[in-house]
Amino acid sequence: MKVLGLSFDYHDAAAALVVDGVPVAAAAEERFSRLKHDRRLPARAAAFCLARGGLAAGDLDAVVFYEKPFRKLSRVLAGAVSTFPSSGALFRRAMGAWIDERLWVGPRIEAAFGVPADKILYCEHHLSHAASAFLCAPYDDAATLTVDGVGEWATAAIGRGRRAPFDLSLDVELRYPHSLGLLYSAFTAYLGFEVNEGEYKVMGLAPYGTPRFADVIRGMIEPFADGSFRLDLNWFAFHRDPARSFSRKFEEAFGPARAPESGDPAGDRRLCDVAASVQLVCEELMLGLAREAHRRTGSPRLCLAGGVALNAVSNERLLRETPFESVWIQPAGGDAGGALGAALYAAHALGESPARYEMKCAALGPDHSAASASAALEEAGLPFVELRGEDELCGRVAGLLAEGKVVGWHQGRSEWGPRALGQRSILADPRPAAMKDTVNAKIKFREPHRPFAPSICAGAAAEWFDLPGGAASAPYRFMLATAKTRADRRDRLAAVTHVDGSSRVQAIDPVQSPLFHRLADSMGRRTGVPAVLNTSFNLKGEPIVETPADAVATFLASGMDALAVGPFLTTGRPENPQPRRPTWEPSRTPPDALGW
Repeated sequence: MKVLGLSFDYHDAAAALVVDGVPVAAAAEERFSRLKHDRRLPARAAAFCLARGGLAAGDLDAVVFYEKPFRKLSRVLAGAVSTFPSSGALFRRAMGAWIDERLWVGPRIEAAFGVPADKILYCEHHLSHAASAFLCAPYDDAATLTVDGVGEWATAAIGRGRRAPFDLSLDVELRYPHSLGLLYSAFTAYLGFEVNEGEYKVMGLAPYGTPRFADVIRGMIEPFADGSFRLDLNWFAFHRDPARSFSRKFEEAFGPARAPESGDPAGDRRLCDVAASVQLVCEELMLGLAREAHRRTGSPRLCLAGGVALNAVSNERLLRETPFESVWIQPAGGDAGGALGAALYAAHALGESPARYEMKCAALGPDHSAASASAALEEAGLPFVELRGEDELCGRVAGLLAEGKVVGWHQGRSEWGPRALGQRSILADPRPAAMKDTVNAKIKFREPHRPFAPSICAGAAAEWFDLPGGAASAPYRFMLATAKTRADRRDRLAAVTHVDGSSRVQAIDPVQSPLFHRLADSMGRRTGVPAVLNTSFNLKGEPIVETPADAVATFLASGMDALAVGPFLTTGRPENPQPRRPTWEPSRTPPDALGW
């Protein structure tokens, strides 16, 4: 059973290939097009997946889209009618997109891949999310919880999965417009960040404030005993305005919204307090939904997906404060992950005895040859050396890091999801506090308040961090939950410990990530700290690099000191650097901020 899953048309388009129940490849389109959050049909990502599997499109048994377009259209129409005439502009914009593209998902897939209509299937949005978590987790049965902005109608759903016989169903759902994802996105926009991109910036800003507005935000919400809730829509505009997600009443309560790109918001106490308040309320609502999932299913295991599943601070509270003994979270929790979930669901629903799969490592993207790496370095005029084996590579890079250098790291297959996990990373010494400012200002060109993550050898992680469930807990393998840095170790992890004493930890498994583990271990032998500062290999506003050429271009456009790509290391700069040219193609239409 060979199944290609696709997600596109809203944000974070992606493709995933599943063969006999096992993911062979998965990647977001942005990694190939170089357009961040690319929403277009993922032709490049799909071509990679098929090539990785040694397949042509004609070999596929099914192509599965991650949601049901006509059900989604019914919600758009119903919402526009219920808020007319104030929703007139939103209706015109939405219908333009639907008539132009979104009604024709099937024909567009047929045209792009040459597959017949009877091989094109559709999976519900939240069922795709649930499958992306449950069918990658190590559980025979588990509760599922999916939370995001909005799918067709659902904004959150609780269900249960069983492996044998296969059964995955969503038992209850919260429906639009009552949405935790849209609540958080409204505050993201208010704080001057881009929706579907800046939510993690709100999470990072929150520790700089105190939640003095939490009661105001709770007043926007009518909670119920079963964890569900209703939003008071008088505070919002996303249901009627295509360009604005919050109302005048919203600004009257919290003050004027921050203009985008208007300086670091960490210097404004009011904005920090708003961020702290919405983060706290988000955590409370997630805890309520998770507890209801446990009450309904009685399962000691939880599988989590959807865009809100990427809120690492909320996830730590789920690990600590709910009755679940273990939690598994899909590393690509947002819409991109729906492509993998749709393919996995179809493979299990239609296939005969698909293989059991557990996602232990998220390296499902492309890898690149040493020849392509050396060619990219030579073309850029960079002097480089070829290192003899992994020990020399890790030893040289660890030595540079210990000296205070910042190193680009491009190794193996690229990661699935938005987190850099040691394949496409920018690395630095996690010890000196000044390193955070250096990487933010000179390397990433981003707001100075933004924190960085520590990647640490799994065997040592519990000595340095208070990890609920221990270093073996799956969310820490994929950098999906925060943890407190132990008080007696914070001065030795100053660059990766946030202002509230927390860190978004990656515990590096020596079996699943042997090269990256060896590098962290090399740092430990040199410095006594078996960890590195790890951030995604990209500059502000760009996708994570994919090819060696992308890595070289980003290295030259930043203040990085060295670049390790495959077995090659460069610490130099060309005598006559060429201007960096973008390789992405502009989208014909902009992505919709709130999923219209």
